[in-house]
Amino acid sequence: MAFLQERLLFLSLLIFCNIIVEVSSRGAYYTPPKVPPLTDRFSHISINQGFSESFGHSNVHLMNNGSTANLILDKASGSGLVSRNKYNYGFFSAAIKLPSDFTSGVVVAFYLTNADIFPHNHDEIDFELLGHEKRRDWVLQTNIYGNGSVRTGREEKFYLWFDPTEEFHHYSILWNNHHIVFLVDNVPVREVPHNDAISSVYPSKPMSLHATIWDASQWATHGGKYPVNYKYAPFVASFGEMELEGCVSNPTNSGPPCSRSGLSSIDPVEGEEFAKLSEQQITGLEWSRRKFMFYSYCKDTSRYKVLPPECKAK
Repeated sequence: MAFLQERLLFLSLLIFCNIIVEVSSRGAYYTPPKVPPLTDRFSHISINQGFSESFGHSNVHLMNNGSTANLILDKASGSGLVSRNKYNYGFFSAAIKLPSDFTSGVVVAFYLTNADIFPHNHDEIDFELLGHEKRRDWVLQTNIYGNGSVRTGREEKFYLWFDPTEEFHHYSILWNNHHIVFLVDNVPVREVPHNDAISSVYPSKPMSLHATIWDASQWATHGGKYPVNYKYAPFVASFGEMELEGCVSNPTNSGPPCSRSGLSSIDPVEGEEFAKLSEQQITGLEWSRRKFMFYSYCKDTSRYKVLPPECKAK
């Protein structure tokens, strides 16, 4: 009898531990390390002032006097916004609240690209939020392309440490001549240093900022296993607290586009304090990657027999 009780206790503990591991891998609630609030450094811009509609006109709904926008995906169309300006570099941020319920196949994206100007050698810096067949299990995917290097996907994927459907959370991109940093609620989740190993594919041409929601049934959830179920439509992604701070590209200006004079520059996103991560930011980066990153192209030896050179430089 005692042996049976001990065995039942052991099995109960084993099941409990498995549940904890599963919850942790799916983005359980955690308190992140304290980091500098970069989003407090820059002013917000209204949707009307900073963006125009890129597609799905009837599914773009401006709210709160244009300070926020609801982007809608339904059976007829997705929807999107594009910045009125192109940028040579900058800090770009949005507070986003994601759709809830069954969101498999739905993708909400916040990204920079110049594919409209350079279709064969475009640059891109991506935040993509991938819906899931379970309510809380949105996946955050980051990626970069430079000079049309689309054959080499540089994806890294993360679970989140919060429920992104309950309230707004900040998703930010810092892009300058020193590095690219992806941040979630000001916590760095990925840094791409601009070094010799990646210089040939480092995004360097002016780009526009996009915010979109669309149907990615063919690939977004388990390779297209779970397509968008429009029984749960409309899917609404809310965007607010938009920040676009940086060097605006002016193709008619024959002079230097913006100052890149080095670390003494007073430029707000190219100056000294934006050239490298602080100690607090490094701690946040290590924390987020250790706890929540579950895929990195640099570890995918089945996909890449020879890893991209920047992987070896890490």
